[in-house]
Amino acid sequence: MRFDLVDLQLFTAIAETRSITAGAARVHLALASASERIKGLEAALGVTLLKRGRRGVELTSAGESLLDHARIVLHNVEALRGDLAAFASGGRVSVHLLANTSGISEYLPRALAAFLAEHPRISIDVEERESGEIARAIASGVADLGLAAEHALPGGIERIPFSVDRLVLVVPRQDELASRRQVDFREVVSRDFVGLITSSALHAHVAGQAAKLGARLRFRARLNNFDAIGQVVAGNIGVAVMPEIAARRCARSMKIAVVRIRDSWADRRLAICARSFKALPKPAQQLVEHLRKTAR
Repeated sequence: MRFDLVDLQLFTAIAETRSITAGAARVHLALASASERIKGLEAALGVTLLKRGRRGVELTSAGESLLDHARIVLHNVEALRGDLAAFASGGRVSVHLLANTSGISEYLPRALAAFLAEHPRISIDVEERESGEIARAIASGVADLGLAAEHALPGGIERIPFSVDRLVLVVPRQDELASRRQVDFREVVSRDFVGLITSSALHAHVAGQAAKLGARLRFRARLNNFDAIGQVVAGNIGVAVMPEIAARRCARSMKIAVVRIRDSWADRRLAICARSFKALPKPAQQLVEHLRKTAR
């Protein structure tokens, strides 16, 4: 069985537009040619991929499966083309890494700086996502590499342990909770909070946990880094949830106390993840090896 990249591009375009006419136009094919290609693809595979109707087309179960694989193949082809073009021109190659808030702010900067110093022809684009989103992007082939909470990763994703990322509650030193060793999140959801901006992955994660308790967190301030949050908490404005590594660092210079959150969702382990580490482009494999060596 042989697959034509043009057929896969056409099928993906049709699936995304839900129209053979629009899909053909997207890949610059005549409608008649596109129809023949889809019929030929279905004949070669021995399955029906599309349900044709007056309002367009819908994917069959087989079509949904082909779409998942086609996206992965086309993504890998683009990555191959980009990497080889960069090498041919003597330019830089780029690795796209998805990471959650803790990874970006606390764990990755030093590791990436060391890696980039050793590999001057490699650039890294880091995009912040919530761990569940990272898992879906890796599983669907939209992204190659991620750093996410391990509990969010499904069984089909390969992973390498990277670090413990425990979330804690940060309170002013004069707060009644400051002397506590740990607290249930339910006890504090009605308090005033200081947190990250709403676009951050950690904000989405914490707000989601509050929602499961039937609560909506009340934020007095939203800022874009943990040091700023610590300073506002020290001013007795509210409490905050942040990674323990950031909280301990802030507590050394700020009048805040660190209290463990008893809930299971607060104990997380970060993992480097990919659909297949062996299938990654060479620069991404080099980054994975570097992160593995710096894992805690």
